[in-house]
Amino acid sequence: MTQAPVGIVIATRNRSAALAETLSRLGALPERPPVLVVDNASTDDTRTMVARDFPHVRVLALPFNRGALARTHGVRALDTPYVAFSDDDSWWAPGALSRAARLFDQHPRLGLLAARTLVGPDGAPDPLNEVLADSPLGPAADLPGTQVLGFLACASVVRRSAYLDAGGFHRLLFFGGEETLLAYDLAARGWGVSHCPDVTAHHHPDPAPRVHRRAVMRRNELLTAWLRRPLPYALARTRDLAADAGHDGQARRALRETLVRLPTALHARRALPPNVERAARLLDGSPGVTA
Repeated sequence: MTQAPVGIVIATRNRSAALAETLSRLGALPERPPVLVVDNASTDDTRTMVARDFPHVRVLALPFNRGALARTHGVRALDTPYVAFSDDDSWWAPGALSRAARLFDQHPRLGLLAARTLVGPDGAPDPLNEVLADSPLGPAADLPGTQVLGFLACASVVRRSAYLDAGGFHRLLFFGGEETLLAYDLAARGWGVSHCPDVTAHHHPDPAPRVHRRAVMRRNELLTAWLRRPLPYALARTRDLAADAGHDGQARRALRETLVRLPTALHARRALPPNVERAARLLDGSPGVTA
């Protein structure tokens, strides 16, 4: 039997019911991709449920919660040339992974493909779709779609070798806005990151508000700046967050959590090469900051 070119990695923790829905959807795909569930030390019945109801799905059980780094464990455990990420509340449209594989085959520099995302039962376009499609980085002759430096993890497909070359998702960020740093690191290694709207993923997020989500996003945005952006840029973003912390509890939490992690970020700091920094400035509107 010919191996499928795209495998799927799902990082999950304590969301057994949602995961079961996702696995049912993925199991119906015509591509029949191999699926690997990386369990972030769940305390519910996740592993029992998968073994009972989806015996064809592999489970990699981690001894403790590794956050987004679980995806890297999954990529290493698969041997398919391309790896699609799903969350336990997302899945791929029929034919999407075949289309993605063809795009990777046709474009050897393509490291990551950011798909079009449809949200909820009504399939509403995620607002991020328009942001990615309108990226000022535009097209490249050797890449499909539009060049970007951001994506939604649960609607992305990577070239396995490129992902591992870039180091995967960074351990310092854990979860929340971890995508930008990976896009930076792929581009810094010469890999293309493209939005390809003819590849579609479905996302059915839990409508319940996630406590401290905004704080985590702001923390990781600032840590990403300290890890990769010019020092004047990182300092300016820190001043912005500190100003907000005076009247915003979420900003105060984000600043506190950033400062705890800042020594590690500084130790791991690796400034972007000039061409990638120029692209990042174009996207974030900070042309006056120099590398």
